[in-house]
Amino acid sequence: MSRKKKILFALFIVFVAIQFIQPAHNKSVQVLPTDFIVLYKPPQQVQQVLQNACYDCHSNNTNYPWYANIQPIAWLMASHIKSGKEKLNMSEFGNLSSRKQISKLKEIFNQIKDDEMPITSYKMMHQKARLSAAEKNVLLNWLQSKADSLSENY
Repeated sequence: MSRKKKILFALFIVFVAIQFIQPAHNKSVQVLPTDFIVLYKPPQQVQQVLQNACYDCHSNNTNYPWYANIQPIAWLMASHIKSGKEKLNMSEFGNLSSRKQISKLKEIFNQIKDDEMPITSYKMMHQKARLSAAEKNVLLNWLQSKADSLSENY
């Protein structure tokens, strides 16, 4: 066997072996009372956009695509989800102080307005996360009004 074939065979063996090392999935059947959607009861259109564009990385329940079981993609996804939840966990939004909730709403607004969220790599793989101008406008208007109303009550 040539050197090139040996290297390819070794890489194939490593690729097969790493398929058995799966990260834990971010799945929960329970919707917490602290969940952003439960807490704020946004209109259906806003709720749909949030679930399609935000919840996979920023909640306790990710909808995994078929390729999420292929390594090293699964490791990369697990890393993105962990990082996303550390920055903002929509499932536990109600656990934040009122001041922090207002701050997070403004941060979400700015990141969507500036096209920083959803991230490009996510939008490439998830068509529903590609927000139309109308969806983006509805979401931004709702986020702004929610942040304003919370600020008035604070």
